[in-house]
Amino acid sequence: MTKVTMIRGDGIGPEVMDATVELVEATGVAIEWDEQFAGESAVRAKGTHLPGDTLASIRENKVALKAPLTTPVGGGFRSVNVGMRQELDLYANVRPARAVEGVKTRFDDVDLVVVRENTQGLYSGIEHYIDPKKDAAQAISFISRYASDRIIRFAFEYARKNGRKKVTLVHKANILKLTTGLFLTVGREIAAEYPDIEFDDRIVDAMAMQLVMKPQIFDVIVTTNLFGDILSDLTAGLVGGLGLAPSGNYGQGMAIFEAIHGTAPDIAGKGVANPTALALSASMMLVHLGHTEAADRLREAIMDTIAKGDGTTPDLGGSGTTKTFTAAVRSRLS
Repeated sequence: MTKVTMIRGDGIGPEVMDATVELVEATGVAIEWDEQFAGESAVRAKGTHLPGDTLASIRENKVALKAPLTTPVGGGFRSVNVGMRQELDLYANVRPARAVEGVKTRFDDVDLVVVRENTQGLYSGIEHYIDPKKDAAQAISFISRYASDRIIRFAFEYARKNGRKKVTLVHKANILKLTTGLFLTVGREIAAEYPDIEFDDRIVDAMAMQLVMKPQIFDVIVTTNLFGDILSDLTAGLVGGLGLAPSGNYGQGMAIFEAIHGTAPDIAGKGVANPTALALSASMMLVHLGHTEAADRLREAIMDTIAKGDGTTPDLGGSGTTKTFTAAVRSRLS
C-alpha cells in the first residue's frame, strides 16, 4: 500500500479533498492517507502556516496531494505554496490544459502543457525595502544555468515520454538579456540534444497574444517562474478556468499534486464546490505512482461526467452539488 501525505486545505479544500479521496479509492488503488496541515488550518492546529511535521511527512512519503491554501495578499506573509516548493526543491510545475467536452469555450481543440521553473526568478520572493521609510522596494530575479538546465531538460523529457512533438521556450531576452537571456541560451543548447523534438522560442508578451489567438500551434511550453505562473492561468482560461486545471510539482524523487484554484470562501460549506481540478491532479498523481490504467479511468470518468452534464456543479452550468458530481463520476468508475 502506498502512503501519501494529504493536506485538506482551507475554504472549500476539505470538501474537494473528501470527494477526491473517494474517487481515488474507487479506482481500486490502495492508498494510506497521512493527513497533515498547512495554511490557515495549520495555524489553528499547530500555530504555524507550514509545520515541520508536514514537511517531514512529505519527505518521508515522497508524494503529497494538497487542496488549496489561503495566502493573504501583502503584509509580508510568505506563500505556503512557495515555501513548500523551495523547502522541498520541487523545481518543475506541470500544468496541462486540455479542452473539455461539454464546457463551452472559444476553442475546442486545445491540448498543451505548461512546464514552469518553480524555484527561481522574480516569483521566488527575494525582495526588500531600500529606504528606512519603506517608500521604495526592490525585487531580485535570480536565474542560474543549473536551474535552467534541469527545467528545460525536464520539459524535453516530458515531451518525449508523452509523445509530444514540440517544445516552445518563453522568455523576455530582448530586454532581460542576462537573466532570461541565460534561460534562452541554455534552452537552445539543450534543444540540440533532442533532434526528435521540434523547438522554438517566443517573447512572453507575443506568446500571450498568440495563445489567445492560435493556442492549437503550441504543445509543451517551458518558461521561468513568474512567466509560467501567468501563462498557466491563461491556458487554464482557454479550457474553462482554474476549476478544470490540474497541477503537479516535481522534484528529485518527490512530488506534490494540487488544485491551483483559490479557497473560494464565499461558497465554502455550501456543498457546491467543483472537485474536478483536484481529482484531475490526483489522476496525475496516480500516473506518477505507476497506476497509469487507474489514472486513465479516473480522468475518463470525470470527462464523461462533465460531457453528459451529469450532476455537475453550478460553475459547470449544472444544478448539482459536490456530492452528486462525485457520485456520478464514481458510478462510471465502478
